[in-house]
Amino acid sequence: MPGLRNLPSFFLFNARIFTADPQLPEATAMVVEHGRIRWIGRQEDANPGSGLATVDLQGRRVIPGIVDAHMHPLFLAQTAEQIACLPPAVHSVDDIVAAVRRRREDLARNPGHQPNPPWILGWGYDEGKLAEGRAPTRWDLDRGAADVPVVITRICYHVVAVNSKALELAGITRETPDPPGGRIDRDERGEPTGILRESARHLVLDRIPNPSPEAWAEMLAGLSPYLFARGITGITDMMARRHPVDDLELYRMARTRGLQQRVALYVLWDHLQKDGEEGGATGGLGVDPDPQGGGAARGGAPVLLPYEPIDLDPRQPVFVAGIKVFADGSISGRTAWVDPPYRGEGSHGLPMVTSQELRAAAAAARGAGVQLAVHAMGNRAIEQVAGTLVGLPAWLADGPSIRIEHATLAGPEAMVQAAQAGMAFVPQPIFLFAEIESYVNNLGEERAGCAYPLRSMLDAGVRVALSSDAPATSWSDPANPFVNVKMAVTRTASDGRQVGPGEAIPPATALALYTREAARVLRLPGVGRLAPGFAADFVVLDRDPLAVEPEEIDTVQVLATYMAGQRVYEA
Repeated sequence: MPGLRNLPSFFLFNARIFTADPQLPEATAMVVEHGRIRWIGRQEDANPGSGLATVDLQGRRVIPGIVDAHMHPLFLAQTAEQIACLPPAVHSVDDIVAAVRRRREDLARNPGHQPNPPWILGWGYDEGKLAEGRAPTRWDLDRGAADVPVVITRICYHVVAVNSKALELAGITRETPDPPGGRIDRDERGEPTGILRESARHLVLDRIPNPSPEAWAEMLAGLSPYLFARGITGITDMMARRHPVDDLELYRMARTRGLQQRVALYVLWDHLQKDGEEGGATGGLGVDPDPQGGGAARGGAPVLLPYEPIDLDPRQPVFVAGIKVFADGSISGRTAWVDPPYRGEGSHGLPMVTSQELRAAAAAARGAGVQLAVHAMGNRAIEQVAGTLVGLPAWLADGPSIRIEHATLAGPEAMVQAAQAGMAFVPQPIFLFAEIESYVNNLGEERAGCAYPLRSMLDAGVRVALSSDAPATSWSDPANPFVNVKMAVTRTASDGRQVGPGEAIPPATALALYTREAARVLRLPGVGRLAPGFAADFVVLDRDPLAVEPEEIDTVQVLATYMAGQRVYEA
């Protein structure tokens, strides 16, 4: 590839290197040549040759670059411009109302180039952390701003709270039926409360004016230093869109403006179906919509993946990795599909996909040579996904054909099925750490302790990758990998409560799940471990997460991040 000879070459020594390579778990030196690792091992065995630049790490811990296998960079970039509705900025519904009122006053003083009417957007509320113990309603938000639409997204991104103006613009009244896979919350008189769950969110969200592609690209580019400061060199967008913009082109545009991380995109199944039904997908791959003959995709239209063939070379900066389907919602938002029901209300949550649709999505992924990623948090949803897809032959040779995202309440039978079928689980223990109040309130202490059962997953033989789902969790630094690692190791939540301690895993295992295994699950070759021939993507830390007290792992800071041998971040 042109330009590779210009990548850095150097001899790095006097280091404590966690390689994530089972053949050589620890090393003290490595030789980097043109951005790749030529040799790694004990410093006394090194023969770097003459004239090579040297890097003395003075005994610092080195780990491979973090690969976040499930996150939402576009949402993360957006949050900087929205009202933050989580601690320490907000502790009550009244705090949210006050923040909305301040934003409305700011808009009145500085109208700028706003849409008409302007929209007030916020993110991050979690009723489990609010003094009132409930979500803000339309009437609460009307107190902050009644003349412009207000949309506050719950931290899980599966629920929104909107004011009366937003309901009016979306045409939502007491006569509006719940859409398939969604729910409009109503009071005892049948009036919408302003809480919209799952697909019902889009009745309002689809009316919000979108930034231009250029503005999106600038926001993504501005995210790159933030990610490098957390040691993150590989990212995913788990909700890549086809409209109103094509996110593949958007991320490529962001590359030209400074985004440097390697990016894997998972395209929303609903968008691909819509393109197929409208005949709008061109230059794509037509596929049999149901590998088991169970019927065509919705409407009988062929499903097309309108992307060029994927180059999985590790230097390829942006690629389409899979198709994303939702089987249910969130635990903290009470929309994940569970059994027994949630405490206090008898609700089992919201199933969001049929088994026929799962098979159709799997056929589309198989035909396009990409993965199928299915969001499933509740035990019923996980059982549906595993039970429906377990019999399908794998279609990818270099990684799992099927991923189950979150797998929060995975039970023993689903784990066995997933292991047998070669499916991967991609959980986020940071949810249990940051949202412990909602998990205990919704599930009870005992069942909350069964959430994100990492040790059981690994013991069952399931391939597992850790990830953050940033920014969709109630934590002020949601992408911080060391908060996630701490929870995986200690099972101690943010309030100091231990939940499911038997599911704890060792620090080295947690780091491997965030590096080597994440790269393997993403089918991203040549990264994720520090070994000969691999890209020199690595992170230098101020403290050693393998040696500090487990309760202090979240205090570990990144001193420097290298990508292909280039230092892209320095504290």
